[in-house]
This record gives sequence, C-alpha cells and structure tokens, in this order.
Amino acid sequence: MADDNTTHFGYKTVDSKDKVKMVAGVFHSVAAKYDIMNDLMSGGVHRLWKRFTIELSGVRPGNKVLDIAGGTGDLAAKFSRLVGDNGKVVLADINDSMLTVGREKLTNKGIVGNIEYVQANAECLPFPDNYFDCITIAFGLRNVTDKDAALRSMNRVLKPGGRLLVLEFSKPVNPVIAKLYDRYSFDILPKMGQMVTNDADSYRYLAESIRMHPDQDTLKGMMSDAGFVDVRYHNMTAGVVAVHRGVKP
Repeated sequence: MADDNTTHFGYKTVDSKDKVKMVAGVFHSVAAKYDIMNDLMSGGVHRLWKRFTIELSGVRPGNKVLDIAGGTGDLAAKFSRLVGDNGKVVLADINDSMLTVGREKLTNKGIVGNIEYVQANAECLPFPDNYFDCITIAFGLRNVTDKDAALRSMNRVLKPGGRLLVLEFSKPVNPVIAKLYDRYSFDILPKMGQMVTNDADSYRYLAESIRMHPDQDTLKGMMSDAGFVDVRYHNMTAGVVAVHRGVKP
C-alpha cells in the first residue's frame, strides 16, 4: 500500500519523488512510435474515443483550450481548427520527447499560428487563474503522481463555466470483456510493444497503470472534490475507456 511518501508505478510501490522520472523514461522510450502503437493497440478506435471527447467539449471559435499530456497532438490539432485565428490552443506535456514529436507532427501538417507548446507538470500548471475555456487530458491522468493536486490545478486555471474532460482507460463493465481485456493487456500488449518499439516493459507498465487508476465513480468523486460540478461520465467500448466531464462553477 502507498503512504504519503510513496505512490504506485504500475504494480510497484515507489517513492513519490521518483515517479515523474520513471514515467518520463517510459515515454522517452516510446515517443517515436507512439502513434503507430496507439493504432495497433486499439485497432484505430482511439480516434473515435478522441472524436467523442471533442464533441463533448463544446469548444467554439475564439476559445482558449489547454490539452494536458497532449503527446503527439491528436486533440490539439482538432481544437486548433475549432478555435480559429482568434482562439488559442496550448499543448502541454511534462515529457520533452513527446512534446517534440507533437510539435513536429503538427507543424508538418501546417497547424501553426494559434497553437503553443509548453512543458508543464499537471500538478502545478504555469498559467493564470481563470484563463482557459476548456481543458482536456487524454490518457495522461493515470500517470500523474498526485491526481488530486492536478485536478485542483486544472480547476484553478479554468474560467468559471469552463469544462474539464478527462479521457482515460477505466474499468470494463462486462465481466467477460474484462477477462478478455486482461488477457490482451498482459499477454499480447507487451509482446506487441517488444516487436514495434523494442520495449516490452513500458507496455507492461501501461497495463498495470490502467489497473491502478481510479474507476469511473471514484474519479467522478475526485473531480467533485476538486471543485467541479455537474460531473458525469460516458463509458465507451464497454467501459474499457471512459470520458469524464466536469464544469467549474
């Protein structure tokens, strides 16, 4: 069990101060093949999960959007088009390797002008109070050491009425699917990671980190405790993934 000075890194209990660099090591290792592995792991369905999240966001022209743990920029690219020339998108990631891949990918697509890149820790976001209209964090919250601090930080930098959307792996609601998902996660996923990225351990951590992440109702409660209202979630792919939405009052 983790105490105040320790946390979980997958199934391991580690010093809280060490988790950031351990997670960084995972994403430094997989950054170059991150998009390829996302498509392989999900059969491309991750694109539908992200599209639904964007539809829930309510982002409009002129809005300011923060995409935390934005990685290779899938959400940021779509938001850049939605907010237009008078809006702004900030793609933030704690990992410089992921940030570099994301910047190169979006620049090569011609997505420039209304997008900025910031290396930042979700637990202490370097932005003014009441600044963003919308914040998204997709498949990143489970890697944060102090999730409660991160949610409070997100609440602080949102404008009143601003929305937070958390897209994350969650707990399957069907026991048969849950068993199949476990088999896939622990038997197939690390082998796939070894073949594509020469790194089975990072994908074994991925499977473990998903199991240690709060389930749907627990995360809903954490968002409420952080100050969000009208918190609700939508299960996708039978609860393998869920998107939570909350509003800053």
